[in-house]
Amino acid sequence: MNSLLEQEISKIISRDFDFTDTLITLTHVDATANLIEARAYISVMPIDKTEHVIKVLNKGVYNVQKKINKKLNMRPIPKIMFVGDEKISEAAKVEELLAKIKQQEDPSA
Repeated sequence: MNSLLEQEISKIISRDFDFTDTLITLTHVDATANLIEARAYISVMPIDKTEHVIKVLNKGVYNVQKKINKKLNMRPIPKIMFVGDEKISEAAKVEELLAKIKQQEDPSA
């Protein structure tokens, strides 16, 4: 069910929301077992626009849920909440730290 929701939410975001100069990726959806709630994790580039994008998506969540119901005809429709995916920024920090360590070990690189 999570992957089906992920596909549909991703299509809706790309089709119905206009974020200029911003790359938005729906990384995964995590729905509760009873399908009452679903968290949609998104990654935003540039990172400093994440808060704005999440606010806009959560403001339009009713329309997203309505379109999911129309497309999938499912009951109940999970209450969707968009949240930032911290794993992407954490991975970037780890990569940066590894690059610094490598440079300290081999200054000619």
